[in-house]
Amino acid sequence: MLKPTAVRRDLRLRPVRPAGWWFDALLLVGFGALTLALAGGALLGLDLAVREWAYAHHPAPIYWTARVFNFLGQGGWLLMPLAGALAVAVAWRSRTVRPLLLLAGAFVLLYLTVGPLKVLTDRAAPSSDLPPTQSVRIFNNLPPTEYDLSYPSGHVANAIVWYGVMAVLLTALTAGRLHPNVHRLIRFAPPAILLVTTTYLNFHWLTDGVAALLLGVFLDRLLHRVPWDDIPLPRRLRDWDRPFTSYP
Repeated sequence: MLKPTAVRRDLRLRPVRPAGWWFDALLLVGFGALTLALAGGALLGLDLAVREWAYAHHPAPIYWTARVFNFLGQGGWLLMPLAGALAVAVAWRSRTVRPLLLLAGAFVLLYLTVGPLKVLTDRAAPSSDLPPTQSVRIFNNLPPTEYDLSYPSGHVANAIVWYGVMAVLLTALTAGRLHPNVHRLIRFAPPAILLVTTTYLNFHWLTDGVAALLLGVFLDRLLHRVPWDDIPLPRRLRDWDRPFTSYP
């Protein structure tokens, strides 16, 4: 009796747009250049000017609208549970554990990059009680009780990565019938909203959000390159080893 032959999986990276690694390198160079500029004292005046403008323009209706929209970037109790629920739904419908790999990949990438960078750069928030010329600095020597995790903005980076994941999962859940305009809205609207709201509410400096955009897009491109359908899985998961991804 012949034994079943295992299907050979092609582990070539998936294409992204724009294609090639030049754009990824540009994003990293931009992030590094921005960080070095801030460390050298450049752009701090811009951050302070935006902070003062935001504090001077806080009418209640606009302020509370911004507070509500800012919840779109809450990773712990909104984005990860929502992405997790979509991953479980796709996994159950397609009889595959592979959506959970995408979920884990997003979590690991964010955990290994955004968190350590926040600790390393040691930057206070614009709402800090410290003198503005001290709180705006990057690579600061802040007191132990001071919030020091502003750079880069976790809200903006979370939005880019997690809404990108959810767009992939929704496309899979709808069997590729998710309209391209809806797909683009899910991916691009939340990061843009969060860049504006976190800056306007003085939760983050303007350059915190710009840095998160550069880093978040880089991480999103890495996730989209991974051939999630082709990663080898243990034989005991053979009954739950089916493709699921469907990119527009």
